[in-house]
Amino acid sequence: METEEVFCPSAEDIERWMDSAFDMAREALQNGEVPVGCLLVYRDQVVGKGRNEVNETKNATRHAEMVALDQLLDWCGRCGLDVSATCRRTALYVTVEPCVMCAAALRLFKLPLVVYGCRNERFGGCGSVLDVSAAERLKSGAAFRCVSGHRAEEAVEMLKMFYKQENPNAPKPRTRKD
Repeated sequence: METEEVFCPSAEDIERWMDSAFDMAREALQNGEVPVGCLLVYRDQVVGKGRNEVNETKNATRHAEMVALDQLLDWCGRCGLDVSATCRRTALYVTVEPCVMCAAALRLFKLPLVVYGCRNERFGGCGSVLDVSAAERLKSGAAFRCVSGHRAEEAVEMLKMFYKQENPNAPKPRTRKD
């Protein structure tokens, strides 16, 4: 039986992977999406990466983490690797705290580590709103460790830039006819 690896990335590793996650977030911002980017890293190799694609696809579930998880599944299939075993040795690096939906998916996939930039005070699933990452009462998945605050100010500034601009995908307001 294989022993579980303990994830303790170095400060240099965290900075390197967060650099790439921020590149994905900038790409999302340039494409009219909420600027969130993430990477899934397995044994020092990117096996999934994503940026928000909600507006582009008109699919509310296409958060950066979900896009990256889909890529991880494809990668495991192409490489003939067991998804569960791979996920237990994979870390997620993301610019914004995963929402409750994404945190639940990460827990189901049994990822052991999530490193994120800023907190998500409206939808955060790693403690800001609900702590899906460590909730003992959840029957499925495995708790994961969160490391927060890496370049949080930069992540917040990108979010502010997005919310200051006009969202071309927002529904047009309707005026009431009496």
